[in-house]
Amino acid sequence: MSDTTIFRKDLFKGRVYLVTGGGSGLGRAIATELSTLGAKVFITGRTEKKLEDCVQSLNQNGGDAHYYPCDIRDESSVKKLVEEVLAKFNRIDGLINNAGGQFPCPAEHISLGGWNAVINNNLTGTFLVSKEVVNQYFAKFGGSIVNMLAENRNGMPMMAHSGAARAGVENLTKSTSIEWAKYGVRVNSISPGVIKTSGLDSYPEEFKAVLKTIPPKIPLKRLGTSSEISSSVLFLLSPAASYITGVNLRVDGGLSLCGHLMDLPEYPEAESYNID
Repeated sequence: MSDTTIFRKDLFKGRVYLVTGGGSGLGRAIATELSTLGAKVFITGRTEKKLEDCVQSLNQNGGDAHYYPCDIRDESSVKKLVEEVLAKFNRIDGLINNAGGQFPCPAEHISLGGWNAVINNNLTGTFLVSKEVVNQYFAKFGGSIVNMLAENRNGMPMMAHSGAARAGVENLTKSTSIEWAKYGVRVNSISPGVIKTSGLDSYPEEFKAVLKTIPPKIPLKRLGTSSEISSSVLFLLSPAASYITGVNLRVDGGLSLCGHLMDLPEYPEAESYNID
């Protein structure tokens, strides 16, 4: 098992964590670090090959990892997913709602189907999995939820659908942190900036070119790493964060303090209003 973790050995030994979107990218990084620290990990996603490869890698390195393919947008599939985790481990200590995605597109050209796909993936899926874990386990035994957002404090030009969904998840985080506190459930979220992951490879070449212009605009002058996001998630899951709930932690190198990610295209000057 990899030694690349800042946390003490066996910090999560014997605990069980469900990671959505766990087969690749940030989800795989989170699952790997949890497994490194002794956790039993259950990952889910829609692509079985990715899930299988991740679980095989974790178990070959001494982990105890399992997977179950699931479309988190489908309520019946989500219910079955949580039932599978409890049947296997008889407990769930934490949920990481990492699954999601988006595609670059001007707002006026986003189709209804594209809009619904991003909203359902990022917002509805997060709600359905969280609700099911609470109803089936957390309401009796407590637990911790970490929702994955994206840095959208100053809007998300070219990704308005994702920005709207992530803003919804941030508010859902705050609302449920209050409602579910009575169950001993903490709910927090992470807003990554631009992170070097395999997900960047899925963007069109012209958008990749835009991404290359971003680092100089970040106060720390670089993109983030998967490990920096994973360690932030694990902090919120850990006993060190036992008095933290309803918080959105920005892990973005200071980018949220500096405006939009991308330069706006050229367009005519806006009309002004003036009374002489």
